[in-house]
Amino acid sequence: MATLPKEVLRNMIVDGDLKTVNDLHTYLKEMFKDALQEMLEAELEVELGYVKGDKKNKNTDNRRNGTTKKTVSTRFGEIELDIPRDRNGEFEPVVVPKHTRDISGIEEQIISLYARGMSTRDIHDQVKDLYGIEVSADMVSKITDKIIPQINEWKNRPLEPVYPFIFLDAIHYKVREDGQIKNKAAYVVLGVTLDGFKDILGIWIGETESSKFWLGVLNDLKNRGVEDVLIFSVVKMD
Repeated sequence: MATLPKEVLRNMIVDGDLKTVNDLHTYLKEMFKDALQEMLEAELEVELGYVKGDKKNKNTDNRRNGTTKKTVSTRFGEIELDIPRDRNGEFEPVVVPKHTRDISGIEEQIISLYARGMSTRDIHDQVKDLYGIEVSADMVSKITDKIIPQINEWKNRPLEPVYPFIFLDAIHYKVREDGQIKNKAAYVVLGVTLDGFKDILGIWIGETESSKFWLGVLNDLKNRGVEDVLIFSVVKMD
């Protein structure tokens, strides 16, 4: 296994290269983009009434007609999406509306969908709150069904046995619970492998930063294959 030279490791610590907000934003941006892409595809499926490739259940003359590139601004920077199109030109995305180039403000709500501790019902309610009254209950269910496999695959993927560095940070977002808007925190764990690759290992929802909560986080990392961590660092993100 390739390892980082000691000099490189020391410089990373001294220069703070591994604990900038930008590191987190880079990886959160990719997660955000992937989730948006799945939501857009789910919206088109509801519009057309059939899953891509399922011609047997197709009951419309309308059909998919490729995609259009669209660059939008987010808190994590610009991202490029493939907006799906239909042949009749009737499809109008909701999560990324036409003519909208700035979608800042929904990042934390979407990223939190990837957090451990979020049940299928939690994810469904979060999607419902994200879309508001603009979509039907059927669309909310279909969008939820579309993104859950991707979310579960990401949450349960195996991890490396050794990480020289692991950084803990938090993102804050608002959710609707029992008719009230509440603030919640999603704790993000960013790991650096022995060959210098950075990756978000997981996201956890916690009401409090108790020792029991952090023990659960560490046990989850262990269950997914982590055996040793050289340095833990807690970073405050503004």
